Amino acid sequence: IEIDKEARTLTIVDNGIGMSHDELIENLGTIARSGTNRFLEQVTSDDKEDVSLIGQFGVGFYSAFMISDHVEVYSRRAGEEATWQWTSDGTGSFSLSDEGEAPSLLSGRGTAIVLKLRDGEDEYLDANRLKNIVQTYSDHVALPITLKEKGSDEDPEQLNTARAIWTRQKSDISEEQYKEFYHHVGGMVDEPAHTLHYHAEGRHSYSVLLFFPSMQPFDLFDPDRANRLKLYVNRVFITDNAPLLPGYLRFLRGVVDSEDMPLNISREMLQNNPIVGAIRKALTNRVLSELSKKSEKDVESFVKIWDVFGSVLKEGLYEDFEHQDQLLKLARFKTTHSDEWRSLADYVADMKENQTAIYFIAGDDAGSIAKSPQLEGFKARGIEVLLLSDAVDGFWTNTAQGFEGKPFSSVTRGSADFDAIPVEGEKKPEAEEVDRSKVATLTAFIKQSLEDVVEDVRQSDRLTDSAVCLVASDTGLDMQMEKILAQHGRGDGASKRVLEINPDHPLICALAERAAQGTGGDDLEDAAYLLLDQARILEGDPVVDGVAFSRRMAKVMASAFGGAS
Repeated sequence: IEIDKEARTLTIVDNGIGMSHDELIENLGTIARSGTNRFLEQVTSDDKEDVSLIGQFGVGFYSAFMISDHVEVYSRRAGEEATWQWTSDGTGSFSLSDEGEAPSLLSGRGTAIVLKLRDGEDEYLDANRLKNIVQTYSDHVALPITLKEKGSDEDPEQLNTARAIWTRQKSDISEEQYKEFYHHVGGMVDEPAHTLHYHAEGRHSYSVLLFFPSMQPFDLFDPDRANRLKLYVNRVFITDNAPLLPGYLRFLRGVVDSEDMPLNISREMLQNNPIVGAIRKALTNRVLSELSKKSEKDVESFVKIWDVFGSVLKEGLYEDFEHQDQLLKLARFKTTHSDEWRSLADYVADMKENQTAIYFIAGDDAGSIAKSPQLEGFKARGIEVLLLSDAVDGFWTNTAQGFEGKPFSSVTRGSADFDAIPVEGEKKPEAEEVDRSKVATLTAFIKQSLEDVVEDVRQSDRLTDSAVCLVASDTGLDMQMEKILAQHGRGDGASKRVLEINPDHPLICALAERAAQGTGGDDLEDAAYLLLDQARILEGDPVVDGVAFSRRMAKVMASAFGGAS
C-alpha cells in the first residue's frame, strides 16, 4: 500500500499473476462476477486442496468508489509484455488502453489499483488509520501487507503478522505461544485455565481456538451478555462478538475461522445464517463435552473453573433445556454436609433411606442461609441440603425437572414431611398430649390474630431449636425467588407466608399455657406479632412496622422485669 498525500491517492499493489486485456473486461466490467469461482472451476481436482482464496463474490473491488471518485487499475499478465490501464469514475462506463504509465511499485507482473480520494476522505491518507484497518481485518491473512509513503526513504513497514496460530497443528504450538495469543485475542492478563484447539470437517469446515480464562472478564455480567468470540472467514476478520455460543458460555475467549461463510456476511445476517446455527450447536456441545471430561479426569482444574464461572454456567440450567441434563451433571454445590463442592451425583448417592427429593435452600449468602431455622429438622435427620446463593438459583430450581428421577424441593416452601426419616442420635422425649392440645389452642389464637398478614399458622416438624420460622405455601413461589422478582419490579414480594411454630420450644410452651388458661388478652396478641417479627428478622427481612415492634417489645420487657424492679 502506498500513500501519496500530495496527489491524494492511495495505491494498492500486488505481485500476483495479473490480468490480460480480456480478463480486465471480464472481471472488472461486470459487478458481482466472481473471478475466484471461475478460477476454481479451472483448477484441477489434484490442485484444489492447495488453493486458498477469499474473493468469493467479486464485489469487493467496487467498494473503492465509496471513498474515491476515480479509479485506475494497471495490470500486467504473467508472461506478457503489455501493461493495461483500466479507468472508471464508477458511473457505469470504463476505458481500457495500454498507453498509461503504471505506478513505479508495479515493476513486473501483478496489479496496481490507484484510488483518487474524494473530498472529506483524507483519513485514508493517514498511516496510523490504514495500519489499524489492516491489523484489525487482515492481520492473519497469510500474505505480508506493507505500507509506504511516497517520497519517503524508509523501507516499507509490514502491518500484519501474516500468521494465524489456529491454522497450525497443536503439536507445533508451545504453551507460551498459546498464552501470548490468549492475551492478544482475549485482552486478558491472566493465564488460561484451559485451551480448546481443533479443526472441524464435514458438512461445515472451521477451525476453533478457545480459551477458558482463570479470572472473570470485566464485562462478564454486562446486561447484553454478549459473546466475545472473534469470527474470521478464511483468516479475514468479520466481527469480535459472533453469536457462536449461548450466553452462559460468554466468558470464553478465542477465535472461530470458517471456510464456508461468505466474506460479505453482515452482523445482521449472522443471526439467521444456517452455517452460524450449525457451528453454534456443534461448538456448544464440544465445550460442554470438554468440561465434562475435565470434571472426571482433572477434578482440581475443573473446580477452579467452576469457582470462577459456576454462577454463569448455571444460567444455562434455566435457559437451555436441550443441555440441562449435561449442565446438571457439571453443576457443583456447597451443602450442609460439606464446605467443598459437591455434585448432584454425590448428593443422590448419599441420600437417606426413604428420601424422595433433592432439598435446597436459596438465599443471598451461603453462610447466612446455612444458619436458617428451616434447616433444623433436616440437620436433625442428617438430610443433606444444597446451599444456593446465586441469583440465578431462584430461577432454574423452578424449571428443572430433577436429577436421576429425584425432584428438587425447597425447604422454605410447603410443609416438611419427615415421617419416613427418623431423627438421628438421641431423640427428645415426646411432649405430653395435654401440651400438644394447649399448643393447638395457641396456634388457633395466633392464626386468628394474624389472619390479615399470614396465610396460615401451623405446628412445625422442621424446627428443633428455633421458636418460629416463615415458609412459602405449597402453591406459592419460593421465598428467594419472590425476593428476586420484587427487586426487578415483578411483584412486590409481599405475598402472605405460612408461620410455623415449634411446639417443643420453651417460649411456645409458655405461651400455650397462657392461651389454654384464657389469660393474656392483649399481651398474647402482642406476643403473636412479636413471633411474626422474629421470624421475619431470621429471614433477613425488615419488620413491617418498626414503631409497633418497639412498643410491643417494651411492653413485654416491662411485664417481664417490672415485678423484679
